[in-house]
Amino acid sequence: MEGKIIKIISNSFTVLADKEYICQARGKFRNTKTNLLVGDNVVFDEIKKIILEVKIRSNSLIIPPIANVDQTLIIASVKEPDLDLYLLDKLLCLIEFNNIKPIICFTKLDLLDDHTQIEEIKKYYQKIGYQVFDNRDIKIRDIFKNKITVFAGQSGAGKSTLLNLLDNTLNLKTNNISISLGRGKHTTRHVELLPVLGGLCADTPGFSSLSLHELKPKDIKDNFVEFNNYKDECAYRDCQHDKEEDCEIKRRLGKDILLSRYENYIKILRKE
Repeated sequence: MEGKIIKIISNSFTVLADKEYICQARGKFRNTKTNLLVGDNVVFDEIKKIILEVKIRSNSLIIPPIANVDQTLIIASVKEPDLDLYLLDKLLCLIEFNNIKPIICFTKLDLLDDHTQIEEIKKYYQKIGYQVFDNRDIKIRDIFKNKITVFAGQSGAGKSTLLNLLDNTLNLKTNNISISLGRGKHTTRHVELLPVLGGLCADTPGFSSLSLHELKPKDIKDNFVEFNNYKDECAYRDCQHDKEEDCEIKRRLGKDILLSRYENYIKILRKE
């Protein structure tokens, strides 16, 4: 039969087909050092409960370890923990690089006294082409059907809380943020695909650091999507929008390009 791996615990692989099967992997995967991932489409023996073959992946991520992702919902808390635009921009860059559709969802807006700044930020990310929601927006329920969606974002941002809100039968564990650390405590221990609103969603282990070591400077530049609108107006064809003087991107800062986006680009580019 053919199915999809939806959970991996130790050496046991839960495969979803007409029902769930708990399978083991053939020894050849160990011999060829092939790591099976949640999201892999596989051929398996439903009688012997053995995975025989892994289908070609459309994409895969290292953090979280998952394959064949259609879209990533980036959960960004605006307070407790405070909004981290640097992490948001790192995630957007990495997700774009992997040819996965990024969607942004801001959470905990009810904790803000003044919504002016966050509304301006939301409008900017919408202007450059991203879908942007907040967790109270009922339209967010429409994005999951027939999709594999990865939830990503820092610990305590509200990933598990939003999943529980979308489907109250999930009963995912949530936790308060650590006051002393200013960030959430990890509540998700493994990657698992869960049925949500006609699709499959992964509540991924929380993380606040992310490596972009595999990206070259050109990759970073190309995946800050709004820069591509003005790159032909720079004096140099290979302008990196960094130390060059005659740079159209720098001329548009504060007008067409959000200053924090450019500052985060430079930090990522210089690996600061």
